[in-house]
Amino acid sequence: MAEEGVVIGCHKVEEWTRYLEQANESKKLVVVDFTASWCGPCRMIAPIFAEFAKKYPGVVFLKVDVDELRTVAQDWAVEAMPTFVFVKEGTIIDRTVGAQKVELQRKIEMHMSK
Repeated sequence: MAEEGVVIGCHKVEEWTRYLEQANESKKLVVVDFTASWCGPCRMIAPIFAEFAKKYPGVVFLKVDVDELRTVAQDWAVEAMPTFVFVKEGTIIDRTVGAQKVELQRKIEMHMSK
């Protein structure tokens, strides 16, 4: 099962699929950070995303490097970094693009309460 309070890096498609399925089965909110090592705003928001993982232990936080898992990024229509996708029970319920701490936190709290 996915650990609580940490950001889980997905480095293989199999890992990605497994973590996503586990979270969907547990009916937890999943927040996916589509990132890239060369992306400045991604590096800026990364410690904040990790902070949120600690602050909201009932939420699963996944991180996908778009260069490492290109097919996943394409399947999820990620065109800019960072892109945060919110998933509940296998359905994409929201997304936000850009390193916007306040907007990201607002959406986490909004979707947690549903």
